[in-house]
Amino acid sequence: MNSDSTNAETASKPGGLQTFTAEEVAKHSREGDIWVVIDGGVYDLSKFGQLHPGGLPPLLDAAVAGKDATELFFGLHRASVLDERRYARLRIGYLSAPSPDARAEKNKKQVGAAAVPYGESMGTFRKYSPYYDESHHQLREAARSFFDAQIAPNAKAWDDAGDLPSKDIDLTCGNAGIFAGMVAMEDGADQLFERHGIKLPGGMKACRWDIFHNLVFQEETRRGVAGCYGVSDGLFGGMAIGLPPLLKFGSEHIIEKYAVPCIKGEKRICLAISEPYAGSDVAQIRTTAILGSDGNWRVSGVKKWITGGMVADYFTTLVRTEKDGFCMMLIERGDGSTVSTKAIKTSYSPAAGTSYVTIHNAVVPPENVIGKLGQGFFQTMANFNFERWGMVVSGNRHSRMVLEECMKWAMQRKVFGKALVQQPVIRAKLAEMAAAIESVHSLLEDITYQMSKMTQTQINKDLAGPIALLKYKQTRVASTVSDHACQIFGGRAVTGTGMGYIIEKFQRSFKFQAILGGSEEIMADFAMRQALRGVNDVPARL
Repeated sequence: MNSDSTNAETASKPGGLQTFTAEEVAKHSREGDIWVVIDGGVYDLSKFGQLHPGGLPPLLDAAVAGKDATELFFGLHRASVLDERRYARLRIGYLSAPSPDARAEKNKKQVGAAAVPYGESMGTFRKYSPYYDESHHQLREAARSFFDAQIAPNAKAWDDAGDLPSKDIDLTCGNAGIFAGMVAMEDGADQLFERHGIKLPGGMKACRWDIFHNLVFQEETRRGVAGCYGVSDGLFGGMAIGLPPLLKFGSEHIIEKYAVPCIKGEKRICLAISEPYAGSDVAQIRTTAILGSDGNWRVSGVKKWITGGMVADYFTTLVRTEKDGFCMMLIERGDGSTVSTKAIKTSYSPAAGTSYVTIHNAVVPPENVIGKLGQGFFQTMANFNFERWGMVVSGNRHSRMVLEECMKWAMQRKVFGKALVQQPVIRAKLAEMAAAIESVHSLLEDITYQMSKMTQTQINKDLAGPIALLKYKQTRVASTVSDHACQIFGGRAVTGTGMGYIIEKFQRSFKFQAILGGSEEIMADFAMRQALRGVNDVPARL
């Protein structure tokens, strides 16, 4: 800070910051001495020119140096930039009146009172719902607080670097009950959690946890990674589909030895179904288990596109046996001599831990068979229904996040002298996105309500088709959302940094959900085949 600027300072405010008049700021408008005003804050950029990602010239622009550059700034940067420590330290004070405290209170009220249209499922028009009570809202608040504090601030850096989940973050999630939330609705979870001192977010009890808590929880899990699908899959994807079968079908031995450490964040698990030979066609898998004379199974085969496999300690694995057909087994990685993984490069981040798994003569004791021999195909199909339902929840929440970004950008961006949202063609795109996302969400809540009243057997019998149809619809909607979002953001939608990074990541990753868990074509055909069962027994003529 220059000596003449020191003389211009007025009384200090809390935190050691000063207040300045616009005239005082205007004196600092040359190279080596640059002050700017952004959203009422005064920033000293005198030594920042060479570090500025856009170079020095934009800082010396006549509309920036020594001026209030708020409008220009928010046309080029995300608001969260101002909160980053490396940039927040450049703030030396505030423009005269209102006080920092008054400004913060004003901003707080604005945020609370004016949510972005269609940015939340409960908000724009859905003020009341028969599906949720206070416990669901408390869970959302608790989960959001955790993710906003522990995950979201780091998510983009992890995603960009391809960082796999660390032991520290696993334990943090375990202690916060994040992994517990993935299995809280399973039978016996309440007693299991009580026995091991496992807590759920928001002080929830597993005995009160219903499938709408699952819906809320999975929405917040996807929202909480700030648009970074790779990080979401790396942290939670493998666990979310590999862990539930242990509690649904596993013995007490399997639950205590393998599930509990995963729930606590001490170990990791993933689901190993797909193979190079078999994706949606599960019946074609070739990984084989042979029963040895010592009573142990010897498993050999390969699995491909296994989410979270790179960091998994355990693999919930579908195998084929000669006598009993398909079986599900818990296979340990061990020392890596019989089970090994290598990364698969995909269009989203390596942070997802997507892997090719090689299993060669892995020894599996009989107590590691999950459920009964010969039930593997049924268990896989039953798991698929909940996996697909979860993919709809998280996928549609991701689409909603993209819509929220588009709404913000359209209201903020000015072209040809007026806000982008004033262009009819932009409003038409926003309307199509909002209508499609809300339609999926409404059908999702309807199906979720049906699930809340049915047994697992009834769900598998009556809702497998509707869930598949909804998954198909959700991924079709995501295609529309991606297309419109790219057009609204323009060049920023294909730029991995800055204002449009959430859109750029989305358009590189949304097709995953159209393939994983069953491709769109398979889902649509399966839904119609399920619907047409028994039609020959019912008069259906024009």
